[in-house]
Amino acid sequence: MRPEGDAGHVFTADAYPAFGGADSAPSPLFFALGALTSCNQVTASLVAKDLEIRLGRWTFEVRGDLDTAVLVGGADGNANFDRVQVRATVETDATPEQFERLVSETARRCPVTQLFERSGLEFTNDWTPVALPDAG
Repeated sequence: MRPEGDAGHVFTADAYPAFGGADSAPSPLFFALGALTSCNQVTASLVAKDLEIRLGRWTFEVRGDLDTAVLVGGADGNANFDRVQVRATVETDATPEQFERLVSETARRCPVTQLFERSGLEFTNDWTPVALPDAG
């Protein structure tokens, strides 16, 4: 699958062999989780400007659990993720209060986070601040 947007961006998706694909590119599920992390990063950058704090390097770990019996085997149930866990580490000069606000505002303003949170799955979003190297 190679969707192309109005801006000329093209991405290639495939599925795991168990789902009938060749695993030649990221799966749609991988893209969904990647959209979650990248949208969090973009949204947090906007929120950080509003809060007048600086952000540095990011690391994300994201895990999505789903019952493949529904997707692959057609079993009764919900094909959605059962749970998604996000762990982010962010370099910042934010105070603890500012960081708490950064996280809560990012969750509120991020469209992809809202898609996951409102879908009914168990959603965990844990962020950890790390001092910017030049923040002293």
